[in-house]
Amino acid sequence: MATFKASSASSFSSSSSSPFLKTTVKSAQKLHQTSISVATNSPMRDHRVRLNKRIDSPTMIRTNRMKEDADNSCLMQQLHVIMETVADRVEMHKNIGEQRNNWNHLFLTSVNGMTMTAATMAGLAAVSDEGSALLALKISSTLLYLGATGILIIMNKIQPSQLAEEQRNASRLFKQLYEEIKSIIALKKSTSDDVKRIMNKVLALDKAYPLPLLGAMLDKFPKQVEPAVWWPQQHEESHNSRYVMNAVENGWSQGLEEEMRDIISVLKRKDDAEYVKLGKIALKINKIFAICGPFFTGLAAIGPAFIGSPFFGLGPVFFAVVFGSLATIVNTLEHGGQIGMVFEMYRSSAGFFRFMEESIESALEEEQVQRRENGEVFEARVALELGRNPSELRDLAGATRSRNPNTCDEFASKLF
Repeated sequence: MATFKASSASSFSSSSSSPFLKTTVKSAQKLHQTSISVATNSPMRDHRVRLNKRIDSPTMIRTNRMKEDADNSCLMQQLHVIMETVADRVEMHKNIGEQRNNWNHLFLTSVNGMTMTAATMAGLAAVSDEGSALLALKISSTLLYLGATGILIIMNKIQPSQLAEEQRNASRLFKQLYEEIKSIIALKKSTSDDVKRIMNKVLALDKAYPLPLLGAMLDKFPKQVEPAVWWPQQHEESHNSRYVMNAVENGWSQGLEEEMRDIISVLKRKDDAEYVKLGKIALKINKIFAICGPFFTGLAAIGPAFIGSPFFGLGPVFFAVVFGSLATIVNTLEHGGQIGMVFEMYRSSAGFFRFMEESIESALEEEQVQRRENGEVFEARVALELGRNPSELRDLAGATRSRNPNTCDEFASKLF
């Protein structure tokens, strides 16, 4: 019996170690792993994953939309704040412009009245025989001339007519900015770049047309005449690569780009240079008048002090009356003719042409054509701002290109 058990055990162990059994065990293990893998990647699991995505996707979309709406709402609030500030600037510049225009009229009327009154008193003092009356007329005439001289020095320093023109320009430009912000809000499509750009425009206008007189007032007699600059300056690195346009894209073509470059050359060579030259002429005339006015009233103030002296005869009367009349004429030409306002008008006109040049250059330097303003719209806007229609603008560019640019005498603008 013991022998049979031992033989059975040995036969079982030898059969379990046979190759067939090993192959069977390995096949069973592979089948088990395959069943696990199939269960893992079954269509039911894919359905559950898709179902979870369907559940999560609307939530993520709502979250993103809420975030975008919050950001857009914040940007709109900022734009509304800027728009309110711009509207306030418009009223401030308008009111201060009217005030400074009144200064010009009141100061001119007062100075001319004082000058003519002083000249009349000097003439009466020459024919007066009474000592007390003669002294009173002499002192009054001298004081009036000195007072007129002091007022003229202040008046010529601040140039009220030029100040009024600055505020009128600022009010007009702030109104343009107000309408631009209004359009952005109406479209309900704004970005942080729009807010930053408009903020820079507001600060640039504040710098170009300051409200206070002391410390921030623009120099009324600059050493060098430069066009007015009221837009933020762009300091961007120039790109050496150029975009080659083979067809019309976003309204732009090679021909339109060449046309715009020709317009820039005309603006620089003719319009900009012409108004800078006119500004220099107006500045020289204003300087001469600003010096002569107080000088003549100062000379006239010397005359009454020596009226009645036997050593000078009629010389003091001549000084008092003639130089007083000359001062009245010069002051009327300077401030009545508003030479300071004319200078500012020329300077602002040159600035307008400089702004046109930089706007066109900025559009041409944008290599991504889709980011530019539509070419046809841009051409129409440039033409209207220069007082032309698009066909006239193209004719001007063609004439400039066909002839020597230096021999072309036509100006780009028909507006000024």
